[in-house]
Amino acid sequence: MSIIYTTAKTTNELLQILSLQESNLKSTVTDSEMAQEGFVTVHHNIDILTRMNDACAHIIAKDKDKVVGYALSMTDDFKDEISVLRPMFTELETNNIRNFITMGQICVAKTHRKQGIFRGLYEAMKKASYPKYDAIITEVDATNSRSLGAHYAIGFEKLYTYHSLGQDWELISLKTI
Repeated sequence: MSIIYTTAKTTNELLQILSLQESNLKSTVTDSEMAQEGFVTVHHNIDILTRMNDACAHIIAKDKDKVVGYALSMTDDFKDEISVLRPMFTELETNNIRNFITMGQICVAKTHRKQGIFRGLYEAMKKASYPKYDAIITEVDATNSRSLGAHYAIGFEKLYTYHSLGQDWELISLKTI
């Protein structure tokens, strides 16, 4: 297997991201899968995914021509377009956190997990983000222990926990330097 990390460039790649996202949404996986494998929360559409990619290209992992992982880049220009993420941006503004790119969602295909792709996506995102941004910031549902563990294992640090929309979120950061 030869994984290539690159930026999303075609509509086909964006559609593959959406397909991978759909199969890993919290609403489509079982409780057992959520506990063991994690899940994604936000469901994007092609319009917003394309506009986000135009503002700052998404990082993808490809196995031949197939997208097997992605890390979505999200500038704060989109803070009012995805309602579940708005509270995160409010927290960042309130705490005067600046000069960051938001990783809007990360996912690796079930067939390609535990092969270093998660780490590879973030390494590619760090390279693409530096020197324009000092950090990559994201939030993780506090009940998603698989995702939190993976983020902390590659160097993310907890900024703080906050409560929004009936649940707790861990706001975490990874320096790009």
